[in-house]
Order: sequence, then C-alpha cells, then structure tokens
Amino acid sequence: MAAMLHALFLSIGQLGDRPVIAVFVKSMLVTLALFAALGAALWFGIQWTLAHWFAASQSMASLAAAAAILLAALGAWLLFRAIAIAVVGIFADEVVHAVEAKHYPDRLALARDISFARSVMMGIRSAARAVLANLAFSPVYLLLLVTGVGTPIAFFLVNSWLLGRDLGDMVAARHMPDRDLRRWRNTTRIARFATGAAGTALFFVPFVNFAAPVLGAAMATHVFHRRTGK
Repeated sequence: MAAMLHALFLSIGQLGDRPVIAVFVKSMLVTLALFAALGAALWFGIQWTLAHWFAASQSMASLAAAAAILLAALGAWLLFRAIAIAVVGIFADEVVHAVEAKHYPDRLALARDISFARSVMMGIRSAARAVLANLAFSPVYLLLLVTGVGTPIAFFLVNSWLLGRDLGDMVAARHMPDRDLRRWRNTTRIARFATGAAGTALFFVPFVNFAAPVLGAAMATHVFHRRTGK
C-alpha cells in the first residue's frame, strides 16, 4: 500500500512536466473527438433506422435517438475508461519515457521503442477487452444487484484486473521481448492488480478521472521498475 501511494505521489508530481502535459492534451482531444463521433453516429443512425425501416415520424425518431443517447450516457464511465486507456496506450510510450528519464535513466538507456502501429493495436485490444469482459460479466452484475453492494464491488474488481494488465503491458513491452511477457504477467498478478485498482479508483473521482489514464501509466512505470530493480 505504501509503495502504491509513493508511486501515486511521484506520478502526481510529474503531471506538470511538458511531455506529460502534451500526452494529456493529445489524449483528451482524441478521446473527446471519438465521443463526439460516436454520439453523432448513434443519433443519426437511430433516426435513419427508425425512419426507413419502421416508418416512424421525425418526432418519434428524435425521441428514440434521445433515449438512446441517455442510455449511452449511463454507460459513459465504462466507455470513457475504455476509450481513454486505449488512446493513452497509443501515446503511453511518451509518458513512460518521461518517467524513466526523470527517475530511472539507467533503465531508459536499455528500453526499446514501441512502433506506432503496435501502440495502436495494444490500445484497440485494451478497449476490446474492457467492453467484452464487462459484457460477459453483466449477468453477474445484474444478479448481484439484490445485494446492494455486490455489483459495484464486482465491477471494480473486474476493471482493476483489466486495467492492471493494460498498464503493465504498456511498460513491460518496452523492456522485455514478447516471449517473456506471459511469464512476467504470471509472476506479477498482485502488483498489477494493485496498480489497476489504484487507477480504477481514480476514474471514480470527479475531474481527477480525466488525468487517471496518464497517472495510471506513470504509476505502472514506477511499479514495474521498483519490482524489477529488486
């Protein structure tokens, strides 16, 4: 716990660094653009479908589209988390590089660059895992509603596990060959889950949630190097 808090405070202290600010601005702009595009596609798609396939009036089509937007807003947390982590994954190399340059320069000298294409694929896989895993667990979430607290706890645990893997891979991919990644994942389950839990908790804090992906990537860098440095 103390190590995780230390990693969090170090990450917060670096939020003002120019490379980190650049990643934050770029990731937020791309995330907001994707949200706007998805919202517009949902709105016009539902209107067109109702008008052409169900002969609905313009007012009914608009009402249905508004309802769909409202439902989408209810799932905005999951959508924001999936898209934001995917986008930050594309630029994560810059965050990891900034943290290593300041705190682990000897490790930076040994790091390998991650291609943009691979970063994009890692981001897409991260978003897909988040959406598919939560859909798979949705029956469990529904069943646990009767407990009052079971659903948010299960939701938190599932997303902590997912985020821990995503953040860990962002850093580990720079420092080990692909053939060693699976073994590394098997030996760092607890540390990665703790990192994911800390990052997931940040997503629930208003305003802080916008910086959560960048903070998570920075925290994962500290956790990785403190463990592999022992």
